[in-house]
Amino acid sequence: QVQLIESGGGLVQAGDSLRLACAASGRTFSNYNMGWFRQPPGKEREFVAAMTRNGDRTYYADSVKGRFTISRDNAKNTVFLQMSSLEPEDTAVYYCAATDYSGVGYFIKLSSKYNYWGQGTQVTVSS
Repeated sequence: QVQLIESGGGLVQAGDSLRLACAASGRTFSNYNMGWFRQPPGKEREFVAAMTRNGDRTYYADSVKGRFTISRDNAKNTVFLQMSSLEPEDTAVYYCAATDYSGVGYFIKLSSKYNYWGQGTQVTVSS
């Protein structure tokens, strides 16, 4: 089992930045590809960003590319999502997730491939 706990959400204004963190415990963190997903109010959960287990590849949704950056610290069992130039459309509950599935590219963006999920953290961006 892997336990994931997100932190760093909050209420910000458009144009602000925010950094989310996800602390993992349980099994060996470096064995897992990590992803961030979000669920806007009244909408389906959607892919935001992902990083491979050794950090050599990153993937982003088109809507956040150039504004969000995913990173990880395997020594601290933590994955981060740095969010800049936030927009009201970024308002959502943000979830981190871990997968031991080795597929990348298209597959790493699929929520169905992730085994473990955090409880989510709310990000609200006011205009």
